[in-house]
Amino acid sequence: MTWTLPIEIKTRKARLREELVVYYPQVVGLADHAWQKTVNTMIARQAQELVDEQTGGDFSSISYMLGYYELKNNQRNILSLTQINEIYREHAAHGMRVVRSLTFDTKKKRVYSLSQLFKPGSAYVERLSALVAEQIKQRDIGLLAPFEGISPEQSFYIADKSLVLYFQLYELTPYAFGFPFFPISVYELADIIDEDGPLGIMAVNQ
Repeated sequence: MTWTLPIEIKTRKARLREELVVYYPQVVGLADHAWQKTVNTMIARQAQELVDEQTGGDFSSISYMLGYYELKNNQRNILSLTQINEIYREHAAHGMRVVRSLTFDTKKKRVYSLSQLFKPGSAYVERLSALVAEQIKQRDIGLLAPFEGISPEQSFYIADKSLVLYFQLYELTPYAFGFPFFPISVYELADIIDEDGPLGIMAVNQ
């Protein structure tokens, strides 16, 4: 495998009001400018979707809002990131956060959903659901309702040699738990991952 530099990232800032700020990443320096524009448009759109989901376009009762991002993987042409939006409403007991993610192969010019990380026809939903259920038991995670399995397009990101599945606040656990994240080693999934996809690329030792 050819060694590659990390993708260059610039932070952009959108200020809606003094107390309403969103920071989001933008990719720079890609050889294909059309693909770079596509990536940046998807990232900016997701940032806006988070704001819209949180506010519904009505900022009158919001006392504070912060949007930010985290780079989870930026190596071997695989870029995986999360974007988080947090708001506080007047008189609310606590803030509310939402997280979304995107995973790109910048060399192949693809953005990936969960199902596209695995071989066609593989029972990835059942395998991942069993691994999440095992972590819930081992970590003694208190649930709001019995865990019935992940969705076929469950939210995820890639972090080095791990696939991380996650749920929103209140989706699986009480608010105080925070976002439930479930890291799964790529080596536990070696027989079902697409070897040419992001997980296959990250699984290679070098």
